[in-house]
Amino acid sequence: MNLKEYIRNVPDFPKPGIVFRDITPLLSAPKAFRYAIHQFADRFRAAKPTAILAAESRGFIFAAPLALELGAAFVPVRKPGKLPFETRKFEYDLEYGSDSLEMHVDAVEPGSRVLLVDDLLATGGTIEACLKLAEGSRAEVVGCAFLIELTFLNGRNRLKNHDVFSLMKYDGES
Repeated sequence: MNLKEYIRNVPDFPKPGIVFRDITPLLSAPKAFRYAIHQFADRFRAAKPTAILAAESRGFIFAAPLALELGAAFVPVRKPGKLPFETRKFEYDLEYGSDSLEMHVDAVEPGSRVLLVDDLLATGGTIEACLKLAEGSRAEVVGCAFLIELTFLNGRNRLKNHDVFSLMKYDGES
């Protein structure tokens, strides 16, 4: 199945010169959505992840059904102040400023085998923050899975020494 057929290209969103890769057509097509989840599961089943960790919000869309498919826990990573229990925080730099993500302190046990999932790998800042949160819990990160990778932004470079898998890659406007 060619999943790119289910991605809508929206030029000049959110600002001129950017082509936004809209995943909502894929989410509206049960066969394509199921296929994507099964591709992730087939790729990482042998790694035996015990937890699937994803940042809000679009990462949740893929991580939750994948966790069910693999019989693993789903661990939500959220913006500060959104989780009700004691949290661990990781702050990271953006092009203009900084941001941070949090997860519950008891969400990932030491020694857990964690798979990181997101819809998109661009510059890699968000997934690197997830990686640092998982490693801060003394978990073993068994891989990083993405629906889409924008290769020209080199986000993969921030995930060195980790198994990175993308279902679709875009080199630019193509």
